[in-house]
Amino acid sequence: MGYVLAGDDAEFMIKFLEDHTFFGSVVHFTTTHVAMLIVTLTVLVLAICANIAIRRELKRQKAGIFRKPGAFLNIIELVVEFLDNMVSTNMGKHAKTYRNYILSIFIFVILCNISGIFGLRAPTADYGVTLCLGLLTFILIHASGIRKNKLGHFGALFQPIFLLFPINLISEFATPMSLSLRLFGNIMAGTVMMGLWYGLMPIFAKIGIPAFLHMYLDLFSGVIQTYVFCMLSMTFIEDKIHDED
Repeated sequence: MGYVLAGDDAEFMIKFLEDHTFFGSVVHFTTTHVAMLIVTLTVLVLAICANIAIRRELKRQKAGIFRKPGAFLNIIELVVEFLDNMVSTNMGKHAKTYRNYILSIFIFVILCNISGIFGLRAPTADYGVTLCLGLLTFILIHASGIRKNKLGHFGALFQPIFLLFPINLISEFATPMSLSLRLFGNIMAGTVMMGLWYGLMPIFAKIGIPAFLHMYLDLFSGVIQTYVFCMLSMTFIEDKIHDED
């Protein structure tokens, strides 16, 4: 979203790297693009490894070979069971339709949020990333509502009275803004604080102490914000497709 010159030394700013031309258009590559690429490749590798491990275990079971699952399979089962229970609890009978989306967005966002632990600038500290995530959920919210209620989905904009249409319309467009700004603000705050610590503290203060700061600002806060983003996404979707009693 906002580029800075390479001469700007602020640790928490998005750093411009280089330009590349694609089909006649100049693309500006920044630290956000690098971090996004690394996170995306990590998700892809994890997904491939999980798929291979599960297929091998199923083949063993079909062949009548039963053995204790390894640590990797146990972690996969733990994560999938946790997310499945979370979606089922909040979306009830609609959980089956949306569990894959919530699982995917959860894993992607949490890896983006905690990437600062590994020396990257968290992609979710760039509003361009969180806005896209918010818009993706926004589209899914209304696509689900239209599929469920057809044209009646838009009737809610005129309830309880027609005069409230402008307010209801603003409320709908505020959804992706609130989702994206909440995630961006919290992750950006942690990125700024860590950048200030590394940029202003003497060398001896950069040894050991930052580990505790990373634990809170990257790991703890990153997990909480991922959970909040997914919970709000499920709440907004369920609000549009719930059955009237």
